[in-house]
Amino acid sequence: MILERLVVGPLASNCYIVASEMTRKGMIIDPGDEADKILKRVDDLQLDIKTIVLTHGHFDHIGAVKDASEATGAEICIHPDDAGALQGQHKSNFFSMSYPAASSPKRLINDGDDINIGDLRFLVLHTPGHTPGGICLFGQGVVFTGDTLFNHSVGRADLPGGSYKQLLDSLHTKLMVLPDETTVYPGHGPETTIGMERRGNPFLRG
Repeated sequence: MILERLVVGPLASNCYIVASEMTRKGMIIDPGDEADKILKRVDDLQLDIKTIVLTHGHFDHIGAVKDASEATGAEICIHPDDAGALQGQHKSNFFSMSYPAASSPKRLINDGDDINIGDLRFLVLHTPGHTPGGICLFGQGVVFTGDTLFNHSVGRADLPGGSYKQLLDSLHTKLMVLPDETTVYPGHGPETTIGMERRGNPFLRG
């Protein structure tokens, strides 16, 4: 499996490029900003991007989705509870920065759905709490957690649509049941493992 992390935008969001070594078909997870940087790396790797997966609808994870989808022709996938973030006004403004609104998603993904990239298979885990439609992607011994779980931290639940009760439930019932050796690739910051978080994440104790 090809897996690359790009740190993009003013909030240092992690964008992931994931692809099959066998078929060179791939996906982009959370193109939050700097579409040119993301697309250049795709070209360097000679990948055919079929899918763009958004772990949730916050601007720092979807800011470059319009340019990335138009350049690659990839389908945009997001949970229906966060799909509204891609619609509405032509431009959305955050912290005095302007991002073009993306077209409507081509696929609404729900808990238990599969995303297949060449010979790679990933399972959609609905993990509300940071946002109502937050999702994680599990497969190939890794899990992409968006802003649900970080290295020794968890996502905020005090933003509109957030729920700390839901977040804790998602963490314990969807992520902490995964094998300890599962590598966690979060939406911000360095990677970790499920085992490391189970043992040392202060937000999960008790």
